[in-house]
Amino acid sequence: MIVPSIDLMGGQAVQLIGGRELALEAGDPLPIAERFSVAGEIAVVDLDAALGQGENAEVIRRLLKAARCRVGGGIRDVDTALRWLDEGASKVVIGTAATPEVLSKLPPERVIAALDAHQGEVVVKGWREGTGRTVLERIRELSGLVGGFLVTFVEREGRMQGLPLDTAREIVEAAGEAKVTIAGGVTTTLDIAALDRMGADAQVGMALYTGAMDLADAIAAPLTTDRPDGLWPTVVVDEHGTALGLAYSSLESLRDAVRTRTGVYHSRKRGLWVKGATTGNTQELLRVDVDCDRDTVRFVVRQQGPFCHTGERTCWGPDWGLRALEATIRSRLADAPEGSYTRRLLDDPSLLDAKLREEAGELASAETPDEVAEEAADLLYFWLVALVRSGKSLEDVERVLDRRALRVTRRGGERKDADA
Repeated sequence: MIVPSIDLMGGQAVQLIGGRELALEAGDPLPIAERFSVAGEIAVVDLDAALGQGENAEVIRRLLKAARCRVGGGIRDVDTALRWLDEGASKVVIGTAATPEVLSKLPPERVIAALDAHQGEVVVKGWREGTGRTVLERIRELSGLVGGFLVTFVEREGRMQGLPLDTAREIVEAAGEAKVTIAGGVTTTLDIAALDRMGADAQVGMALYTGAMDLADAIAAPLTTDRPDGLWPTVVVDEHGTALGLAYSSLESLRDAVRTRTGVYHSRKRGLWVKGATTGNTQELLRVDVDCDRDTVRFVVRQQGPFCHTGERTCWGPDWGLRALEATIRSRLADAPEGSYTRRLLDDPSLLDAKLREEAGELASAETPDEVAEEAADLLYFWLVALVRSGKSLEDVERVLDRRALRVTRRGGERKDADA
């Protein structure tokens, strides 16, 4: 799969040739991250920190809120690595400091060792100092301490000269169960497909920035199909993971979907099909995922109105549980029926405040499992009213929870009034 890359210098997205020569300045990295995030996880590299000439920490924090990012560049101690993991980095990428002493204090599944190779020799400190070690030697030394390796062919970085696939295959075999990502020289979608077949990801920068590689084509590179029409079954889910329905994609429809960030599919009867073009039930495309067998696509979308032609939100009927309750409460904002209690709560903050405190207390006092379930349901109702009233959604809460789940350093959780 593709891992789009954003290299940072002076707060801007840049691309270097060979790690030294500035090839292009791409400007504000935030819209780039938002565009790249449709492909999934992206790589963010702080070149200033790597070269010891400053840092781009505030920029990276902005990017972490916009996309799922692995963070690297200038991470040379345990505290810095933990800080980025706690702030929401999916993984940290460590180069110079990738030693057993440092790595043993970090969760291996969240750590990638960066092995930057120039003519076969691993180089460190911003690619400017040799180590006398080969990539395969370093992989053997770090085996079991990290969940992945990022191997960059420095002499090919930014030059778009293609990949040494035989060398990449040796690296993947040496890494064993650790996931390998290859960077430097990835030029075409054929490179991505070849790496995927051998079990490696491709980190791509220059080819995307220059337009030599289309992002949709890169996402589709590993895909296969045994269908006579060449289409890929596409499972459409909302931002919570609820399945809305099944559609089909072609390379043409995928290109349009990624370019416009909307729900565009290939109808087996009508050809290119833009969801909601006639009904207004449009979709915002958040992410495109490829399944483990590389023959099915998943579109993660933000759906406006019903998805199904029957008028139901999903092709399996209406929503239920918290999703349905949130939708009902949200509808009361614009069209509350006469005597609606939800409307009263939305209009009267003091009443809502009192009910939240009351129901929280009743939940805390509940004794039997059934009582706990009943009181929790009451509290969740009032909590959702407060959430909708604030303009936020369950999706916003889930994002906060997902970020907190990435924390490595845990809080004690003591009572805030413990000293009272």
